[in-house]
Amino acid sequence: MAKKNTRYVCQSCGSVYPRWTGKCDACGEWNTIIEEEEPQKESPTATGGRGGKKITFSDLKGAPEVIFRLKSQIGELDRVAGGGLVPGSVILVGGDPGIGKSTLLLQAVSKLSQGVNKNGSPTKCIYISGEESVDQVRLRAMRLGLTNATVDLASTASVRDIVATLDSPDTADIVVIDSIQTMFTDTLDSAPGTVGQVRSAGHELIRLAKRRNFVLFLVGHVTKEGTLAGPRVLEHMVDTVLYFEGDRGHHFRILRSVKNRFGATDEIGVFEMGEEGLREVPNPSALFLAERRGNIAGSCVYAGIEGSRPMLVEIQALVAPQSGASTRRAVVGWDTNRLAMVLAVLETRCGISLANKDIYLNVAGGLRVTEPACDMAVATAIISSLTQRAVPADMIVFGEIGLSGEIRAVPQPDLRLKEAEKLGFERALIPPSRQEKPLKKSSMRLTHIGHLKTLAETFQG
Repeated sequence: MAKKNTRYVCQSCGSVYPRWTGKCDACGEWNTIIEEEEPQKESPTATGGRGGKKITFSDLKGAPEVIFRLKSQIGELDRVAGGGLVPGSVILVGGDPGIGKSTLLLQAVSKLSQGVNKNGSPTKCIYISGEESVDQVRLRAMRLGLTNATVDLASTASVRDIVATLDSPDTADIVVIDSIQTMFTDTLDSAPGTVGQVRSAGHELIRLAKRRNFVLFLVGHVTKEGTLAGPRVLEHMVDTVLYFEGDRGHHFRILRSVKNRFGATDEIGVFEMGEEGLREVPNPSALFLAERRGNIAGSCVYAGIEGSRPMLVEIQALVAPQSGASTRRAVVGWDTNRLAMVLAVLETRCGISLANKDIYLNVAGGLRVTEPACDMAVATAIISSLTQRAVPADMIVFGEIGLSGEIRAVPQPDLRLKEAEKLGFERALIPPSRQEKPLKKSSMRLTHIGHLKTLAETFQG
């Protein structure tokens, strides 16, 4: 019997080692290196030597083919996907356990089953679960009121069985695999969820989806750092990567696109989790500001851009006396390093002493903001809390702060102002407008702030 060649692979980043070691030198994680069977080397014929056929080349001219898209009837999902689902595309959906990934996809396939495909026939939808039994999926469908949907259910973790079942023409239009970490191929001896199994199972399922031209949803688990578990090559293999985000303490859920070959990246869809599943939110700005109370020190409204849509959220800050041996900097929904930079600029450029203060920052509603345009809103909320002077309830704030204290222009200011004006806001603190792109006329009263010191003097005067 031939001896099997083994190698040691990090389950966090996929790095390969000739022998076992406790710590991965690539990602720094401990106890993540597991022994796996080494894959067989491909023959020279399979790598493109003799036996291949010549490929044909085309130029850039010519009309592109119009892409047909399947509509899920869930507007927020279609928006994030780029206007609908493209047959033959592979979509990887990641998120924390219990955040609602399975609920979202079960609702999506139930809606899709009511439509028609490219040929005018009813859309065939298949939901395959490797984590739950068919009865468990039925219980979820009963709770969501989806029992009348024509969706075929199955419970298996064998990739060989899935390929044998679906590898025929017109078998399905939509296939959901929940989840890719539970799938396994019997050609490898390693356990399901390891780097080798996830890579091999993903490769086989993606090839099947491309060959049979159906939409494939792959549910992926995330690590404690919030990134998709398994090898990074899986994200490169798929067409679209979606993250389902949210705080369990809030009922809002954000579906964010971080990669999309058929649409815009950084697009988001907003959902609200209720007793009957997920409900889409067409106007998230009004929902995020629904519980806001005006004329309170330490609170201001930030006008941001998420993907292609403007969104207004409340930024809350609390500056309190130092309560322990060292000062605290607690942040929810924003970057801690970005907060440290804003505090350093406030102290150095504006002379505001914050070294002996505890500072707490919160983005209300459970949304996570990554845009630099939020800098001035954070600084405004901190100064407001420190001076105990409230920001006017009808005012919005946006702008990026530089290390010298200057306020820099941000993209799409007109879109931000239009959204704020629609919701009844009358004033805005904004950066100076660029000469080459002057702002469009607005009924709002605009105050241009060129330096952070000017903002501080506004509250201190």
